[in-house]
Amino acid sequence: MAWLFLLVAGLCEIAWAIGLKYTEGFSRLLPMIGTVAAMVASIGFLGAALKSLPVGTAYAVWTGIGTIGTTMLGIYLFNEPATLLRLACIGFILSGIIGLKLTS
Repeated sequence: MAWLFLLVAGLCEIAWAIGLKYTEGFSRLLPMIGTVAAMVASIGFLGAALKSLPVGTAYAVWTGIGTIGTTMLGIYLFNEPATLLRLACIGFILSGIIGLKLTS
């Protein structure tokens, strides 16, 4: 169950990171409410996962999920560059997440 909580925490991490873009400096109320709710949920699910996962593993996986998801959505939603080197780096992060999962 801890790994499921960690996955949800990572997805919430993506939601709030992308949500920040839509708040326009916290000047738009609805995106701001959604972003703050996603922040709270992300920390809450991370805390639940930490009850049984090592903190180093959980934190690395949480930030990795957030990094990969936010980068991919940045490419898709905001036309950020999708260079081969950038995508390869995302692949390295993904391999690290998988490695941590397999060794925990």
